[in-house]
Amino acid sequence: MTDFLPNARDARAALLPLVNGELDDERARRLLAVHAWSCLIEPGDAIAGRLVSTMGHEEALAAAVAGRSPTAALDAAGITSRTWQEALKRWLPRVNERAMRDALDVARRAGVSLLTPEDPQWPASLADLGDHAPLLLWVRGDLGRLSDPTPTVALVGARASTSYGEHVTMEIAAELVARGVAIVSGAAYGIDGAAHRAVLTAGGTTVAILAGGADRPYPSGHAHLIDGVAQSGAVVSEVPCGSAPTKWRFLQRNRLIAALADVTVVVEAGWRSGSLNTAGHAAALGRALGAVPGPVTSPASAGCHRLMREFDAQCVTSADDVVELLGGPTPTLFDMPPVQGPGERTDDVTRVTDAMSFRAPRETSDIARRAGLTPEEVTAILGLLTLDGSVIRAEGGWRRGRTGVPVP
Repeated sequence: MTDFLPNARDARAALLPLVNGELDDERARRLLAVHAWSCLIEPGDAIAGRLVSTMGHEEALAAAVAGRSPTAALDAAGITSRTWQEALKRWLPRVNERAMRDALDVARRAGVSLLTPEDPQWPASLADLGDHAPLLLWVRGDLGRLSDPTPTVALVGARASTSYGEHVTMEIAAELVARGVAIVSGAAYGIDGAAHRAVLTAGGTTVAILAGGADRPYPSGHAHLIDGVAQSGAVVSEVPCGSAPTKWRFLQRNRLIAALADVTVVVEAGWRSGSLNTAGHAAALGRALGAVPGPVTSPASAGCHRLMREFDAQCVTSADDVVELLGGPTPTLFDMPPVQGPGERTDDVTRVTDAMSFRAPRETSDIARRAGLTPEEVTAILGLLTLDGSVIRAEGGWRRGRTGVPVP
C-alpha cells in the first residue's frame, strides 16, 4: 500500500457512508485504491485499465505512485516502457492526498455512493468497454436502477434543439416509459433535457450520466431536473465528486451512455454534433442504433441523416420503431397499449379519463379508485396524457383538459 493513503481503520471511516455491504480492512484498502486511481486518471484511460486488470488496484497504484516499472506486469499487459513512462507523466502530477480526501468528504455531504464492479448493483453491460471500462461509478439516487434488467434506450441529441426535436423526443420517451422501458441520457440542454423531463412526467425510470462530479449538477440551469432524476432514478459519474466537466470528459461520458443502453437513438444532431460520438460508441459496441429524420433544410437534422446514410442507423419515427430495435414486441414492453386519438380509446387510458372531471381536480388515488387501476398505473397514464394537454395538473389534483394540443 502507498504511503499517502490512510490506514485500514481510517479508510473504513472515510468510506463506510459511501458503500453498501460489509467493509472489512481488505475491501476498504481496495476501494480507497480504486478511488485514488479515479483521481489520477482521466475517464477511459486504457493503460490504467490494463495495468489494474493485470496487477490489481493496490499493487498497480503502488507501482505508479513510486514511479517503478513492474516489468513482468507491463509485459503481461502489453504495455511498452515508453507508454508506461508517458502514463506516469500524466498521472504523477495528480497525486494529491488532500484532494483525494476532499473528494470523499464532498461525496458524503452530497449523499453520493461509490459503486465498483464487485458490487451486485454494478451494470454488467459496462464490461463491453473492455480496457476503457470505468474503474468505479459515483451514484446519486437508486443504485438498483443501474443493474435493473429493464430494457434501456439512450435518447440523445443536439443542445441547440428545435421545437420539432423536443416534441418528438418527449413523445417517444413517454411512450417508451408506458411500455416499461428505461431512458438514459446526458442531462444537457436540448434533446437530453427533453427526454429526462418526459420520463419524470410520465413516472418512469431515467438515468443521467454527467461529465463532471455526481454532486455537481451541470448545466446549472438543469439543477432542478437533475435532482428530480436522482430522486426517481440515478445520476451517475465516473469522476470524483467536485470535478468539473471538460470537453474530453463529455466525449468519454458518451461511451457510458452507449454502453448502458440496449439501443441508442439520436433525435437531432448537427453535422459535427457530439451526439454522433455517442452513436459511434454504440456502433462500436454492437448496440442497435437509430436516428430520427427531420427536414432536409434543417441543420439540426443533418447529423441524423448522415447516420442513416453512412452508418446504417435505422430510421426512427415512433416508439414502435425503437421497440423493434429492442427486439420487441414482448409482454414487458407492452404493458399498456399505445395512446390513440380522441374517441378511439378503449384501453386503460379511457378508464383514467372517464374517472376524471373537466372542472373538479381529483387526486391520483381517487382517480385510481374510480378507474379500478393501481395508483402506479394511473400515474404513468397521467404523465403520458399531460404531454398532449389531455389532462392538467391543478391545485388539489388532476382534471381533464378541454383539448389535446401537442406540447411543442
